Amino acid sequence: MRFGFVSTRFAGTDGVSLESAKWAEVLETSGHEVYWFCGLSDRPEAVTKVVPEAHFEHPKIAALHDAIWGKDMLSAATGLGVAAMRKRLSGEITKFIAAREIEVLVPQNALTIPMNIPLGLALADVIRESRIPTLAHHHDFHWERDRFTGEAAKPWLEEAFPPVLPSIRHVVINSAAQRELQARLSLDSTLVPNVMNFPAPPPPIDEFSSDLREVIGLQESDRLILQPTRIVPRKGIELSIELLSRLSDSRNKLVLSHHSGDEGHAYRDELRRLADSKNVDLRLVGNLISTERSIATGGKKRYTLQDLYPFADFVTFPSLYEGFGNALLEAIYFGKPLLVNRYSVFQEDIEPVGLNLILIDGVITDETVSAAHSWLTSPPDPDRNREIASEHFGYTVLRERLSRLVDGLL
Repeated sequence: MRFGFVSTRFAGTDGVSLESAKWAEVLETSGHEVYWFCGLSDRPEAVTKVVPEAHFEHPKIAALHDAIWGKDMLSAATGLGVAAMRKRLSGEITKFIAAREIEVLVPQNALTIPMNIPLGLALADVIRESRIPTLAHHHDFHWERDRFTGEAAKPWLEEAFPPVLPSIRHVVINSAAQRELQARLSLDSTLVPNVMNFPAPPPPIDEFSSDLREVIGLQESDRLILQPTRIVPRKGIELSIELLSRLSDSRNKLVLSHHSGDEGHAYRDELRRLADSKNVDLRLVGNLISTERSIATGGKKRYTLQDLYPFADFVTFPSLYEGFGNALLEAIYFGKPLLVNRYSVFQEDIEPVGLNLILIDGVITDETVSAAHSWLTSPPDPDRNREIASEHFGYTVLRERLSRLVDGLL
């Protein structure tokens, strides 16, 4: 069958881009074809349609975004702008479906979080009018984010985020979202957790990546303490700084792998000041990490997150909130000792499977510091965590649930 994935972007290391690639891999290995529609892409050009206005950072979309949120009344110009962009994107999606002979549409968070309201409205229009079978994959809903406020957008949210249409099957990534979707909209959904291909061996350090520690500026005796998240407040990076401060070992270097993302740079600057005040060596290496390896003119390399993980001596994941937690699965895949803050989704959907982790409840305690020191000195055997994670969050789980979804949809 021919599946058409639709989102604002399929590029980078955000959860939507990563999980959509895993869905595509599983579908393709099952004999299906996958095509992509988005505003920004790192997927193969031959199977991708890029419409710049589908990206939430397109100037026209960003201007509409600023004119809508936090408002109780809209200007006539804003309403007309949304309507015009909705029509344009609806037409582009319709052409994409026809050109690629798409049989199943797979919106990836585009009907979930309203980063691009016209795109969500356009998708809802196309699905309503064509009745195309649709798997709507929801990663994080608008009601889970404080910044989507104001009465002005409510009619659009009710219409398309997500839409209540008979040809759509809804997929969520955690139990809390499943309950909330049922409570708010009386919509049933299938829970498909985020996954990793655990049986596949992690990529080793090779000639390209062998100099990465040196490029970061680490000495041979230094320890790389990796927080593989974006630099946004809900990632709890202050807790990682507190941990390293209390470990009081100058060999420990806290490395943040991602950029500040789409929420500004004030938090990044606060973290730098905090790290300085606590005498923690903080390294921001987002400028070195990309989705693909490359060498620029002059020989400057861009590495991948997969290049960075093998060098980590310890991974911190002190997030205050996560829809699921890709970094947690990645650290287990690479066999790294791991500290996790017990965010709500972790407590309900991940903790019960029995992984061997250092757990905190929003505070770095003496016991936390002692456990981290012990694991830095003598890391635990990673194989048991891999086995458990493979059973509950592996490709076999994804393959089985996708198969059932497609069978039910058709």
